Amino acid sequence: MSTNPTRTAVTPVTVAGLGMMGSALASAFIGQGHPTTVWNRTPAKYASLVDKGATGAATVVDAVTASPVVILCLSDYEAVRGVLEPVREHLAGRVVVNLTSGTPQEARETAAWAAQQGARYLDGAIMVIPPMVGSPEGLFFYGGDAETFKTYEQTLRVLGGATLHLSEDHGLPSLYDVALLGMMWSALAGFLQAVALVSSEGIPAQEFLAFSGQWLDHAVSPMFPDMARQIDERSYATDISSLNVNKDAIAHLVATGRAQGIGADVALPIQALIERRVAQGHGSDSLASLVELLRNPSA
Repeated sequence: MSTNPTRTAVTPVTVAGLGMMGSALASAFIGQGHPTTVWNRTPAKYASLVDKGATGAATVVDAVTASPVVILCLSDYEAVRGVLEPVREHLAGRVVVNLTSGTPQEARETAAWAAQQGARYLDGAIMVIPPMVGSPEGLFFYGGDAETFKTYEQTLRVLGGATLHLSEDHGLPSLYDVALLGMMWSALAGFLQAVALVSSEGIPAQEFLAFSGQWLDHAVSPMFPDMARQIDERSYATDISSLNVNKDAIAHLVATGRAQGIGADVALPIQALIERRVAQGHGSDSLASLVELLRNPSA
């Protein structure tokens, strides 16, 4: 099956789940001229979308049968099954695109269930906030049948120009999702600790901001490629920054924070990892070697 650009350019779609993100998804389709049907347990949520040109579905059956592509953006996978189970006989031949957040296992189980109903299923992960939906840089990951993705790729690209099919494995988008969110939370937590530290001396967060951005861009992010190489090769020799050096440095961070009267909640788990790895005889290794403790927590 090959992509038909004319057909996919105006593919009718249904969006089920109209929270902030679901409403943004529907708005993007409406804005690009796709016939868009919307459904939500609370019908009042689709009033503004109907004003923009969407068709409001009174029931899930109406929503599912209105379009060949049904996009779900719900609270969790339990909600997904709760919506689809009662209309399972209407799913055969349709493309179900699940953009609900969850775990890789949930994605794979839902894919298997959808296949039993005769549906073509793509599981996806949204890596943008609602205002970025529809932007050229909007990143969406998809997993599932590559031919199905190819057929509807241009339709899905309406949601984000950086849309990417990762694998036939339905679980990989969720894995990438939580991995990248983990990076985000860690970075934000580090920023908050840093701000708490400098603000203990009356320095405004906005004044410190200029230095934090430059530091991440020019000192931290450039470390990632070499760290990734070391991790893949499992070779952690370094002449730049060893765990022994970082053991002393993070001790200074913890001690300074305590002296300034702020919490050390962010730094302590990292300090514990470094000290544990050093105690195992890897003090001359790089920071990248901490991944071995994360890969094998019982080591």
